[in-house]
Amino acid sequence: MEYVLLAAGLAAGALAGILLGVRRERARLAGAGKTAEEVLRRAEEEVGRRRKEEEIRLRDESVRRREELNRDLESRRSEIRDLESRLERRTQSLDDKLEALARRETALEGRAQATERRESALEKKEEEANRLVAEQTERLRQISGLSREEATQLLFQRLEEESAQEISTRLERAQERLREEEVALAQRVLSLAIQRLAVSHTQEATVYALEIPNDDMKGRIIGREGRNVRAFEKETGVDLVVDDTPGVVVISSFDPVRREVARRSLEKLIADGRIHPTRIEEIVAETREATEKGIEDTGRRTLAEIGLRNLHPRLVQLLGRLKYRTSYGQNVLRHSIECAYLASTMAAELGLDAELARRCGLLHDIGKAVSHEVEGTHPMVGADLARRHGETKIVVNAIAAHHEDVPYGSTYAVLTQVADAISASRPGARRDSIERYLQRLRALEEVAGSFAGVDQVYAIQAGREVRVLVDAGRVDDAEAVRIARDIARRIEGELEYPGEVKVTLLREKRIVEYAR
Repeated sequence: MEYVLLAAGLAAGALAGILLGVRRERARLAGAGKTAEEVLRRAEEEVGRRRKEEEIRLRDESVRRREELNRDLESRRSEIRDLESRLERRTQSLDDKLEALARRETALEGRAQATERRESALEKKEEEANRLVAEQTERLRQISGLSREEATQLLFQRLEEESAQEISTRLERAQERLREEEVALAQRVLSLAIQRLAVSHTQEATVYALEIPNDDMKGRIIGREGRNVRAFEKETGVDLVVDDTPGVVVISSFDPVRREVARRSLEKLIADGRIHPTRIEEIVAETREATEKGIEDTGRRTLAEIGLRNLHPRLVQLLGRLKYRTSYGQNVLRHSIECAYLASTMAAELGLDAELARRCGLLHDIGKAVSHEVEGTHPMVGADLARRHGETKIVVNAIAAHHEDVPYGSTYAVLTQVADAISASRPGARRDSIERYLQRLRALEEVAGSFAGVDQVYAIQAGREVRVLVDAGRVDDAEAVRIARDIARRIEGELEYPGEVKVTLLREKRIVEYAR
């Protein structure tokens, strides 16, 4: 019985354990289901959130691409507008050129018609002259009893005289008209060039007269038995003149750079007070180095002022040396800068390369920087320097031809020569001795007075104009035109003068009567 109860109890306990396990398993399965549902729910939420983020990203990307496309489209539209604008301007320019060509064609047609009318008038005059010749021939034969040959010779002589007068009158009118057109064009170009340029020039002497504080300093400059003067002249290569003139010593040299080095060195020695050969050597070396550096700086500043590039360093240095070079009292560097501006302005007015003309004008006197060291004229020396340092044939020819040593090779050579003449001949640009000035005026009057029929000659406006008075009884209008032209040609061929000389010939007819 006890065993039965024990077995029953064990069975009941086992059954209870099984039931408890079943309940636990059911509870675990229920929890697993809830976890799965939670995971599924979270997964769905994550998918929804990512879908929304992706939609937002895609929307932003779409907006960005749309903006890029809009910007690209706007850029293309802007380019199209620019192209349309340029096309419109080009079309307008072509229309203007076509109108100008049409006007020129109209003018040419008018000139052609005028020429035809003149030819027709000349033909009529020729016919009339032939008729008159025939009438005169017949009349002379009847009245004078001359032979046909004699009458023909007389008529031809008379006709030649009338024709010469008519031809001279027409030639004078044509020359006057051409002269007026040439003067108007030249005045416009030159006036624009000169008007745009206003520079001041300082006249510098070729010999420096340096003031010293007292005569005691003069003795210190000379030194014991002249050793300081000899040392100074040896180091600088100049002549130091210390004479009896109070308070002044004179520095003389053919080389302007040496004069400048000597002047600065002597000023430093006077200010320092220690004057002896060793100190002189030190000061001169320092000054020479500083001067050479200043020369290079001057060359570079000049290029920057003019606006030129790609100039050989040797030419830059020579350009700086022109600062210490003068010609008839005119500073050569400032003269070269002025010529560069003048040539550039005239080239721009004529539709040429302004920068090339500016280069020709700036370098035209580069030979003067070394002309005292090299044999030859400064145009040929400068042309050789430019050729050896990479300048073009146009620039080389402009340098060589600006004093007509060689023929002009281009329009730029002519512009360079004209700019040089303008800069050199303007009032106050250069000094000249009174003897040479008076000699030039006398030569002008002698040349003009050597022609037959000339009564009086006056050189006026500092030799830039010659006023010629002729005898009206001996010289007619046609002869007056020929005399004026011949005087101008002889002046061009025989005399040297800056700029140009205007020949003005006056023919005055006086009639005198007396009332008694």
